[in-house]
Amino acid sequence: MARDKYLTSPPNLSGMPPGVPYIIGNEAAERFSYYGMKSVLTVFMAHYLLNQSGVLAPMNDNQAYMYSHVFVLGVYALPVLGAILADGFFGKYRTILSLSIVYCLGNLTLACMATTWGIAIGQRTMLAIGLFLICLGAGGIKPCVSANVGDQFGESNKHLLSKMFGWFYFSINAGSFISSILCPWLLANPKWGPGWAFGIPGIAMLIATLFFWGGRNKMVHVPPAGLSYLKETFSKEGLITLGRIAMVYVFILVFWALWGMSNGVEWTLQAEKMDLHWMGMNLIAAQVQTANPILILIFIPIVNYLIYPAIDRVF
Repeated sequence: MARDKYLTSPPNLSGMPPGVPYIIGNEAAERFSYYGMKSVLTVFMAHYLLNQSGVLAPMNDNQAYMYSHVFVLGVYALPVLGAILADGFFGKYRTILSLSIVYCLGNLTLACMATTWGIAIGQRTMLAIGLFLICLGAGGIKPCVSANVGDQFGESNKHLLSKMFGWFYFSINAGSFISSILCPWLLANPKWGPGWAFGIPGIAMLIATLFFWGGRNKMVHVPPAGLSYLKETFSKEGLITLGRIAMVYVFILVFWALWGMSNGVEWTLQAEKMDLHWMGMNLIAAQVQTANPILILIFIPIVNYLIYPAIDRVF
């Protein structure tokens, strides 16, 4: 891949960069994949897991909790690796594309748990391999995607960044909302079952990867800087800066610890013990996770087009 055929700095544009639609499309499909898979993961482990004889052998609730939390821990620990690979060796584009392929393989492994040979190998073994690959993929691309958005903007259009990130976040939650409705329904429906509940997120991730690759000639590719940035990071000034940032993240850490314990794990298993008949509809326990993306989808336009402009006029 010849690096010189790609832009390495943003062009002088007053409008949105040409790579933006590909980034938003990729993010919507990738988040559809991740949250769709995550919405059924705990329920699958607690109710659908088979042994190598094809006999139902699910985990108890505590085991399902543990596996889910270890998986999320991996996803949120591995961004450090992704950042080092992107900044030091491969650049953001190549890191995202390569790890997206790993991500696809993880989804494929989960989808194949329902096959005859998947059961013969052992669904728990397939589950562990699939989740490990998804940890590498989803965690590794996490620090690169938002930074890649910023790379597309220059001085002439940086005023559009806040609007871009609003739509970027909207696409994340649109993907999450749709998949959190669809995948639990697929899992609960005997006609489709676990194979499709994990397979559809896998197809979405493949689409996300192809979409991102399709925009390669439209995006700015900032080249890697090598490992020289580590010297700056661990210099006296760098460590002081990290210390100041860490003070903010102490409070964020508490929020995300509590959020991670509830959303997608405890909420789902608690919902199984609740009356899920609401407004003439019979909800599936895992679909309670849609409350968060629904509220975000409602409030993003309100905040971006009403509240923030009103604050700007006053201050």
